[in-house]
Amino acid sequence: MNRAARIGILSLSVAIFCYAGIGHVLGRTPDDRAYKSLSVYGEVLQRIQSDYVDEPNMRLVTAGSLHGLLESLDPQSSYLTPREYTEFKQKQQSSGTGETGLTLSKRFGYVIVISVLPESSAEKAGIHSGDIFESIASFTTRDMSVGQALNLLNGPAGSGVKVGVIRRGKAEPESVDLVREKLVPAKTIVQKSDPDILVLRVPSLDAGRAEELRNKLQEAEKQGIHKVILDLRACGRGPVSEAVAVARLFVPSGNIATLRGQTVSSQTFAAEPGKVVWKGPVSVLIDGTTSGAPEVVASAMVINKRGDVVGERSFGLASEQKLITMDDGSALSLTVANYYNPAGKPILEEGVEPTEVVRAGTVDDDSDVDDDGGKNTPAKVTPSGPRPLSPEDPIFRKALELLKNSAKKAA
Repeated sequence: MNRAARIGILSLSVAIFCYAGIGHVLGRTPDDRAYKSLSVYGEVLQRIQSDYVDEPNMRLVTAGSLHGLLESLDPQSSYLTPREYTEFKQKQQSSGTGETGLTLSKRFGYVIVISVLPESSAEKAGIHSGDIFESIASFTTRDMSVGQALNLLNGPAGSGVKVGVIRRGKAEPESVDLVREKLVPAKTIVQKSDPDILVLRVPSLDAGRAEELRNKLQEAEKQGIHKVILDLRACGRGPVSEAVAVARLFVPSGNIATLRGQTVSSQTFAAEPGKVVWKGPVSVLIDGTTSGAPEVVASAMVINKRGDVVGERSFGLASEQKLITMDDGSALSLTVANYYNPAGKPILEEGVEPTEVVRAGTVDDDSDVDDDGGKNTPAKVTPSGPRPLSPEDPIFRKALELLKNSAKKAA
């Protein structure tokens, strides 16, 4: 590091000390802990610069500390350096940017796959829920945020990106080539199980999904179908506004969810009786691959006792992130609000517990313990590929059993 850079880092530390000291004297905040934290941070930087075994790259040290700071909050909060944020903006603004169809989080300190969009390049390449990415584009994910991972996975449509994948039961990563592509919203898969049972497999909750489901439910009623299974496994995409609209198709009264945050006005989403289109029996299928917006649907069904929710606890990812730009050109993707179920519990921390628990091919028992003790990753992830709906699927089989028994009781 040259002399100018060392002086710049030292000046930054001095400025932090001065700001903390002046703020403390003037009483600019009632929380002195923030200033004490700044003082400690400045002191640590100074010690690293003066006492570390080798002359450190202070830019990397500072960036690394900021990455760790954001990741300590929750898996979805992340820090982007000025260069990374510039790349992110360019990809966001380009109409030619492609992606791989993955929903990601962190576990064991590495990036983990929660779910894979059907017919995406990731599915075609054999990526499954529960796979761990040891590396992306030759960069280890050990110290990588989810935001950084997605930034590396996205790029010009048609281009490739190499990932190192650790499969269940394997110690060494397998190299897999993914092709970025422009994704087309996946359609709901519709099939009849019994003459009067309709199964709706929902791959995502992209805009327009609620209207699509509304039409299919109305058509099913005209065909004399009396019971519905809503499969939300491997579903992890879409805005919560779409989830609220889907829940309102089934839930006639009560609340769907509440959004709350330190700087976000509390907002409660209530059921609307006039929007209900399905009043018959319904079962919802979930597991550890269900995350984000679909969890709002499942939790509304559970708390309002609208139907059976069958399977395993969902991942726990229903929250809102805000992109905040910094003066130096970097950016924070910060979780600013959580979605709470109608009972007042945060979905991000607890996921959704099904009314009927059915275990189906989960990873090892200790797999849901992360470096933070598991508080940010409550659910196990069920390794999955294309999931056949058949009697061999224990979650699906249990849902069928419950629906048939409810019909017998009604008779």
